[in-house]
Amino acid sequence: MSPLPLPTLKSGGCAPAAAGDATDVPLWRTAIERGLVYGSSTATWQISDPQYRRLFEKEASILFTEDDLLWYRLRPKPTSGLDFSYGDRIVSFARDNGMLVFGAHLAWDQGFGDGWSQGELFGLGYNRARHLLFGTIHSAVSRYRGKVAAWSTVNESIDDSGIRRDVPWYQTIGPSYIEESFHTAHQADPHALLVLNEFGFETDDPNGKATDKRAATLNVLDELLAKKVPVHALGIQAHLDGAYFNFFFDPKAYRKFLKKVADRGLKILITELDVLDNTMPAAACPRDKAVADIYRKYLDAALEEPDVVALMTFGLSDRYTWLQEDFPRDDGAHRRPLPFDTKLRPKPAFKALQDGLQNARRRHLFWRPPRA
Repeated sequence: MSPLPLPTLKSGGCAPAAAGDATDVPLWRTAIERGLVYGSSTATWQISDPQYRRLFEKEASILFTEDDLLWYRLRPKPTSGLDFSYGDRIVSFARDNGMLVFGAHLAWDQGFGDGWSQGELFGLGYNRARHLLFGTIHSAVSRYRGKVAAWSTVNESIDDSGIRRDVPWYQTIGPSYIEESFHTAHQADPHALLVLNEFGFETDDPNGKATDKRAATLNVLDELLAKKVPVHALGIQAHLDGAYFNFFFDPKAYRKFLKKVADRGLKILITELDVLDNTMPAAACPRDKAVADIYRKYLDAALEEPDVVALMTFGLSDRYTWLQEDFPRDDGAHRRPLPFDTKLRPKPAFKALQDGLQNARRRHLFWRPPRA
């Protein structure tokens, strides 16, 4: 725990926070009153910032391991042994603060870092690929058995037509890598919630249609469940694109999709919520209002489904957002996709998130975080 106090949380963006307002109530506590678990992604390099660490400790009751369990940390080269030093630190931080842990990602086609070339990944022999993938999954899940509540077991494995073929594990092992990843993780920790994590369900965009992605995902889930693969939940990333959301988001159709997922006996986790603000004004005030409006519209729809058991934003503060790192704006304005600004002040998105949690349909609490 940091000895430094948090900065005074005056509102960032458009409207000042009223004295003694609800920014004093942590988001996780607001969520749990409606039967939801709220949290965020973070990484060891982010919480080395004492002020940000204190903010995270206040607001979250579930921690998404943003970097520390990716392969570039666990196995930085094809010839490397396993290095759990970063994973140990982030899991310990969560446990010390009474948070659940959402571990990410066990099987993915990204997150390898510079130590792996595409040639090495796609050139793995069948036996070598199986040893690397399933051996790493078993070792990671076994190490954190009872400490990680849920795993993003397979991430981004589906496109609009079904199972993606342009994934190294598909190319080297075959489509069975998905079901085998779930079975391996389940054997290592039978009590962990195993999640198929995906994106692209909200709006049509140049890369595809949301209706096609929803249908393909339901088909893949049906195939896995028919084989008795231990898939327990669908993770919905919810990276919302401000260029398309207000034009193409259909709340009724989205709720129908969530209901179809729940009808299959699966829980739903919103895992990576944020807003891409490309087409919004550079000025902070109108941009923050536009981002907050998208949060409101999305949460009004998504949190109506009672089998949504957890909500995670992909970061708490604009100080640490992957969108700034990977996709900076052309005009040079800093990205503003999250509830708190770079100075850790609450923005209109915080109020929208808080209101969405307060107004969510009440449900049975699926998980009780230790801090509760």
